[in-house]
Amino acid sequence: MSELSTLSPQPLWDIFAQICAIPHPSYHEEALVAHIIEWAKNKKFHVERDEIGNVLIRKPASKGMENRKAVVLQAHLDMVPQKNNDTQHDFTQDPIRPYIDGDWVTADGTTLGADNGIGMASALAVLADESIKHGPLEVLLTMTEEAGMDGAFDLQSGWLQADILINTDSEEEGEIYMGCAGGIDVVTALQLSREALPTNYKTLQLTIKGLKGGHSGGDIHLGLGNANKLLARFLAAHTDELELKLIHLQGGTLRNAIPREGSTIIAVPAHKVEKLSQLKESYLETLKNEYAVVEHNLTLLLEETEISSHALTTDCQTRFISMLNSMPNGVIRMSDVAKGVVETSLNMGIVTMDEEKTEVICLIRSLIESGKDYVVEILRSLAKLSGAEIIASGSYPGWQPDANSPIMQLVRETYHQLFDKTPNIMVIHAGLECGLFKKPYPDMDMVSIGPTIRGAHSPDEKVHIKSVGQYWQLLTAILKAIPVKE
Repeated sequence: MSELSTLSPQPLWDIFAQICAIPHPSYHEEALVAHIIEWAKNKKFHVERDEIGNVLIRKPASKGMENRKAVVLQAHLDMVPQKNNDTQHDFTQDPIRPYIDGDWVTADGTTLGADNGIGMASALAVLADESIKHGPLEVLLTMTEEAGMDGAFDLQSGWLQADILINTDSEEEGEIYMGCAGGIDVVTALQLSREALPTNYKTLQLTIKGLKGGHSGGDIHLGLGNANKLLARFLAAHTDELELKLIHLQGGTLRNAIPREGSTIIAVPAHKVEKLSQLKESYLETLKNEYAVVEHNLTLLLEETEISSHALTTDCQTRFISMLNSMPNGVIRMSDVAKGVVETSLNMGIVTMDEEKTEVICLIRSLIESGKDYVVEILRSLAKLSGAEIIASGSYPGWQPDANSPIMQLVRETYHQLFDKTPNIMVIHAGLECGLFKKPYPDMDMVSIGPTIRGAHSPDEKVHIKSVGQYWQLLTAILKAIPVKE
């Protein structure tokens, strides 16, 4: 028994504990899918999958509610796999280890998967609880949302029978989401040329770690450190005075997570190793001052290494470091329409390098299509100056807000009745699948709600226990209040 069983609502937390026990990072959802399908069949629900692997479960209406509008509860099956560098964990084999930490549930050294595991658990708990009153009900669980929204992209028209969709992927109790950003991936690739190191050079590894990281949409406005950008800044500032030779640089693991760690292998003349160490300490103090409020565990490590691979040529090194240092990152523009919401941003999520090529993988988000286009062209111009090439792919639309949405009005009224306060109606900078659902189901009325989750896409991820109970109250009350279908 998980200690989560002591929490309320117990059915939801029990199901979430079971989800945590089954590995389900992006592209590795099959074990969890098999468990859910067997669970649904044992409860005599109708269950099926489409060609992409999305799961659809249907449950008839409660007695006397057969004439209500049909609702689909929607969540995604996968979770973001992020761990601390000193945590031994294989996300494809090992269970997540959740535990109660005061008012929160978090995980031991890894992402928790409350995004979107709590939403998934709530949908399944609704199916399992015969005391909940509802009209015709569907549960849609989509594939590989975190790595490209694969399931939403390929959702077929005519499969869902519902009139209303409730997305469970929001992360702030007391907020109702009625719109979200779209996104596009951009890979900037630079071919490398290398040469042998000069004699009397020492090879060292500079590592940045201890950054918070986080969600590249929901947390992009917080001013958090990006490991890739901070490494590039150091190299740009000190390469000439150190006569530095760059051998390798890598940082980040996911395009939609703010990079928490990164490292570079460099070589300097033996007589400049002490100067490098001094500059590293000075840079660390600078960063601690600049990020004093938001990054409390930031650290830089400098260690000698035996790696003696060929370094980049001077011209190639200059173009790479200049490109990385000048590449924009973070908030590009705030929205004029949705006050306090980021309109356009990008996250320099991953930098990889091998002997012949380096790739910089960014995720651009924007509430407007032209915002995405604008940043793509910035990166294209930078690539031309650097002698690099870019490929933009995986573009997905935002979810256009509908101020007259009946389900949004119902959720707002229900929330006020339950908690005697008015919820915030929000547009989120993160990507939700609702925008993609609008293509096969243009007339479906949609809204997104969820409990309070902090640190999504990072090992600091945690979900607020009380907010899960409030979210559950709201969700079940909404289902009971769904109007008659005319």
